[in-house]
Amino acid sequence: MRVAATPGWLLVVGILLACLTEALASTILALGRADIIGDTAATPDEFAGLDVGFTAFKLIGFAFAPWLLTRVDPRQVLLAATLVMGAASALAAAVTGLDLLVVLRAVQGLSGATLLVAGQAILFWTWPAARQPFLQALFAMGSVVAPATAAPLFEGWLVDQRDWSWIFAAVVPLSLGAAGLLILAGDTPKRPAPPRPLDLVGLLALGAALLAATYVLTQGSRWDWLEEQRIAWLSVFAIGGLALVAARQFRAGASGLFDLSVFRTEDFVFAFFVSFVAGAALFGSAFVIPAFALSVLGFTPTEAGALLLPSGACFLATLLLSAWLMQARGLPPVATVPLGILSIMIAMWMLSGSNAQSGAADMMPAILLRGLGLGFLFLSITLIAFTKLPAASVAYGIGIFNIGRQLGGLTGVAALQTSIDHSLVHNQTMLGAAITSGSPALAERIAAITNLLVARGVEASAAAKSATAMVGRAVGGQGAVIAFDTAFNLVALLFVVGAPCIVAIKILLARTMGKSAPAEAAS
Repeated sequence: MRVAATPGWLLVVGILLACLTEALASTILALGRADIIGDTAATPDEFAGLDVGFTAFKLIGFAFAPWLLTRVDPRQVLLAATLVMGAASALAAAVTGLDLLVVLRAVQGLSGATLLVAGQAILFWTWPAARQPFLQALFAMGSVVAPATAAPLFEGWLVDQRDWSWIFAAVVPLSLGAAGLLILAGDTPKRPAPPRPLDLVGLLALGAALLAATYVLTQGSRWDWLEEQRIAWLSVFAIGGLALVAARQFRAGASGLFDLSVFRTEDFVFAFFVSFVAGAALFGSAFVIPAFALSVLGFTPTEAGALLLPSGACFLATLLLSAWLMQARGLPPVATVPLGILSIMIAMWMLSGSNAQSGAADMMPAILLRGLGLGFLFLSITLIAFTKLPAASVAYGIGIFNIGRQLGGLTGVAALQTSIDHSLVHNQTMLGAAITSGSPALAERIAAITNLLVARGVEASAAAKSATAMVGRAVGGQGAVIAFDTAFNLVALLFVVGAPCIVAIKILLARTMGKSAPAEAAS
């Protein structure tokens, strides 16, 4: 049963601002990567620590934060995590050494996960279920909409106008503002979850396995996966470690690291599987669209960030529309899931027709449709996942749900990056083989470019060399276009394959859990 007391909208706004600090911290490497490498003189291996440290410790935080909320007042946990995020960001903006920056990124990941779990759990614990659609829509603005749309634009502008350290600095005022509102909001209802022992051994084992898994998923494409011995061994270590953690969890039961009772709720199990697929689609599309704009279309970081902003407006609009339909009209959350899946699938199929001459206007209809689909999908799976959970299990459900979504996102990005890398090599080889030195079409194209350059005052011999180089770049560019179009199609195909699987899982859960419920009632 939810606690009826409502401390007011100061708490909601404070939670939203806290989520925005995590949104900025989580997306800085998307557009600031090249600038950070240049300023810190980092090798790709050294820079990988920034990626792996933040993501792995964020996953660890999702596992650790629910236990912490059984021991410490939730508002104090949220307040402390928000201030730690601000302090780590302030230091990150000032340091120049890569080693310390890696440590600070790990701190940001841990505090970011903690504030996300604490903030969302407080919303479920503080307000009744009837008010959750709008509250969770507001929470999604900071935790999903901002990192997927608004944050890239803001960060791209800072990279173009200032430098990457300003992104970290921008987190500080948000952190202080969120902390101030949380203090003014006063006490929140007491935590409904009873204190649990901490399975420290299980947490350390999980942390080691997640570190290995994160390195494999974020760096595997760069090393051609199992072709590199370290990736192969880390993959074995990650799989073995996760298996050992699972065995320890089932053996420990109620004293384990996770509260696995959440999986007795049919809706949570269904939403968990959907969140994995949705995470792959969200993170994958958020990766491939700006990457296409930067590498193929030649957009600046600001322009690439602005490309997703209109999608955020549609995302926000459908979040609020879905919330109104569910809260005011009683629409069941599952009703908007098919519409969200279909919208995203069609949007990515539309983007697969992009080429080197495409502009923002050409891509915008598909990007807007993607935003509409994400809004219909993410609020629904959130409400499906947590509304029927007992209050004592909500925080654990949030942590497990976010681990699934994050791992889905890492898997989606890794698959798309691998596809792009392999397609670039394959396409350039095939296109290059098709262009032979005796080809009349090739000779005609080179001659036309050469004559154009000579007409503009370039010496004939230099013009011929430049023309040949330009044709080569055009072939490489066409190969990149094909590679990215294939990646867009892969995201669409994810739902073509995933949607029937999701439906099958829903039917299977309804049958198996429907049979077990009468048996439990009889016993």
